[in-house]
Amino acid sequence: MLSCFDIATYFIWLANETGSFVSNLKLQKLVYYAQAWHLALNEEPLFPEEFEAWIHGPVIPTLYQKYKKFSWKPIEEDANPELPEEVSEFLDEVAQEYFACDAYELEQMTHFESPWNQARGELPADAPSNAVIEKKWMKEYYGTSAEEED
Repeated sequence: MLSCFDIATYFIWLANETGSFVSNLKLQKLVYYAQAWHLALNEEPLFPEEFEAWIHGPVIPTLYQKYKKFSWKPIEEDANPELPEEVSEFLDEVAQEYFACDAYELEQMTHFESPWNQARGELPADAPSNAVIEKKWMKEYYGTSAEEED
């Protein structure tokens, strides 16, 4: 099975190829949307890691730690994703939808969507949280969005 690091490597590679800016914050959101839409469209996770409902949106702590050293700056790392063709094609579709957005736009989008809010419950917007965003919530929310687009 793939890991969140495999998906992150793809987005870092894409940033390198297109001369785009991908910070740790933006990377987290791109990986989140890849997982969310994969759950919605294929009814199974793309990777096993869990997202937590942090202040600035969905985050996988181990992925965050790996790229923490870049802070808000672009992640500058050689990336050579080795993914099955169908996964690369799927990630291309995710990128078409979200890659042009900046990190702040993506953060705001996740804040208006139900899975992050469900995980945070009644917490104030600026309160730390490590509550897990359940995959079933992501599957339901984005699955409903996919049906509405059909």
